[in-house]
Amino acid sequence: MDPYDLVVSAERRQSQVDAVLDRFFAISTNRAAAVGERYVTLWQTLERNTAGGKRFRPSMVMGAYESLGGTDMEAAAHIGAAFELLHTALIVHDDVIDRDFIRRGGVNVSGVYRDFAQTAGIPVPAAEHRGMSVAVIAGDLALFNAFRMIDKAGVDDEMRQRLHDIFDEAMFASAAGELFDVDFSQLKSMPTVDEVVDMERLKTAVYSFEAPVEAGAVLAGAGQEAVEALAGFGRNIGIAYQIVDDLLGVFGDEAATGKTTIGDLREGKRTVLIAYASGRPEWIEISRWLGLPDLTRAQAGVVRRALEECGARQYAEDLARAYAARASDHLASPALPDTVRAEFTPVIDSVLERVR
Repeated sequence: MDPYDLVVSAERRQSQVDAVLDRFFAISTNRAAAVGERYVTLWQTLERNTAGGKRFRPSMVMGAYESLGGTDMEAAAHIGAAFELLHTALIVHDDVIDRDFIRRGGVNVSGVYRDFAQTAGIPVPAAEHRGMSVAVIAGDLALFNAFRMIDKAGVDDEMRQRLHDIFDEAMFASAAGELFDVDFSQLKSMPTVDEVVDMERLKTAVYSFEAPVEAGAVLAGAGQEAVEALAGFGRNIGIAYQIVDDLLGVFGDEAATGKTTIGDLREGKRTVLIAYASGRPEWIEISRWLGLPDLTRAQAGVVRRALEECGARQYAEDLARAYAARASDHLASPALPDTVRAEFTPVIDSVLERVR
């Protein structure tokens, strides 16, 4: 597929999903007006936290759907919007778990309501608690309405049930992954590389990659072999993506990624990099600094050098490439037409480009 065509397709799909979400938030805000101004403000805050993303998950749904011959773009846009609302719910709740008040360089739902409380003269601890409490409510609204969005897609009962099952599995897996991530952050013992990979698969890869392409394929009426091949592609490229994301969280270009390269080290985040390094002699030096909330950039530089010297960076890069290769193998399935390969080969290329 011509790169220009890919850009046009992405813009069109984003516009279609945005239209569905705009209608949803307009209706919800109008309903909230009957309850009161404060409820309207909550819905407006949730809408702002849903806006601004690249609509990556909806694009995966719609890419699978169209490349397999689907033509009902309104239905596909609703399923894509469902995954976008699910993503919103999960990141709002994830920020509560992590006690974060910032997302994408701006205040998140927790941060907005913390600031409201502080402006009203409420002390910081109580203001932060109020912010996180409202974020739980907002995340609940997004999660419930993500499932409702499937019901609005206009598909028959059998198709709706199949899509509900895929969506249910995505949420079920993500909750397990979040639980494991919380446990890893609190346990003194270090998880193995395999345990970290499994956590990242459950927490993010299933709902961001595997389930969206599976839903798109099912909606298009694809056969079971094609559905399984696309799901395998999504699962493996999703794992590769997460490994690369963790690499960029330590070694990335902050100006290019918009993500700090010190935050994960201050948090002591359990990643493939860290799990691998924990079994190397350099771990003695790394563990001195990892998890310090006031870690300086100079100290972070010491950790980065040690991660490179012990081979952790190279190991993680090689592992990401291995999962990308598995994704490519699934994409090569004879059950999938060339249109699917044309659609998703650039996704593999973009993931690998991030580690070059």
